[in-house]
Amino acid sequence: MQTAVYQQPKSGQYQCGDSYFYTETENEFICVLADGLGSGEEAKRSSEVVINIIKENIHTTVEQLIERCNQQLMGKRGAVIGVLKIDFPTRQYTFSSIGNIGIVTIPENGRKKRNIPNPGYLAGYHRPFKIVSDKLDSVMNFILFSDGVRDKDLSQYFLLERDVKRVVEAYKAYQGGETRKDDTTLIAIHYHE
Repeated sequence: MQTAVYQQPKSGQYQCGDSYFYTETENEFICVLADGLGSGEEAKRSSEVVINIIKENIHTTVEQLIERCNQQLMGKRGAVIGVLKIDFPTRQYTFSSIGNIGIVTIPENGRKKRNIPNPGYLAGYHRPFKIVSDKLDSVMNFILFSDGVRDKDLSQYFLLERDVKRVVEAYKAYQGGETRKDDTTLIAIHYHE
């Protein structure tokens, strides 16, 4: 697995309200991107709650992770989340996203598929959410992104690059010095057998 990350706070903020975490073990890879509602320090607190729960429970299912995060956010500001989990022995990937965290899958044939997130956000209220599970290709890329990444950004050819460092460098150059209306995080992940 190879992973590269681009992250910038919203214009006028010194702290990004997005938090992320990824790790790889012998049997699995997990990546989570959380966006605390709003921006700045309060948003960062909510997104960090999510990250801490994921770190403590990395071996549970995506569904269990989201449910635990939701329970811990009761009475807090809330967050949106995207979780990707890859199981190496079964060659299966599973993900779910809630709110404005998006996930793009790019299989070996290079045809990008943008998955529609579940509506809403996590704040302690029970809500149904879908989980997507599928077989891995022998080579695959995944892009997780927060709401600062625009639709037109996702149509750029450089996202098809297999080298995730180049994806992030190209995205950074493409963004230039543009003023950001939202916190922006783009995580590029490459899997190969």
